[in-house]
Amino acid sequence: MTLTKAQLTDSIHKQVDLPKTKSAQLLDSLLEIIKKTLENGEDVLISGFGKFCVKEKRRGRGRNPQTGKDLMLGERRVVTLKCSRRLRDKVNGRR
Repeated sequence: MTLTKAQLTDSIHKQVDLPKTKSAQLLDSLLEIIKKTLENGEDVLISGFGKFCVKEKRRGRGRNPQTGKDLMLGERRVVTLKCSRRLRDKVNGRR
């Protein structure tokens, strides 16, 4: 199951005991800060969770998965997430 933005807002509402509107504003503000930081090419480190990194990709060959046709992909920036060791251990059932 995928965790949605509405579910995150509801969790904040319950755990922090904020009104739902304030919880939604808090989540929107946090996501906006992360987006702007990544747009500027800076990394975002959240201790205990992971690090969002902006990486430069070179031009390269690709393929359209629907048609199977080859194509050239231009230079671009991509966002990756490197999990923290603590999160990786929890996901794998280790302490």
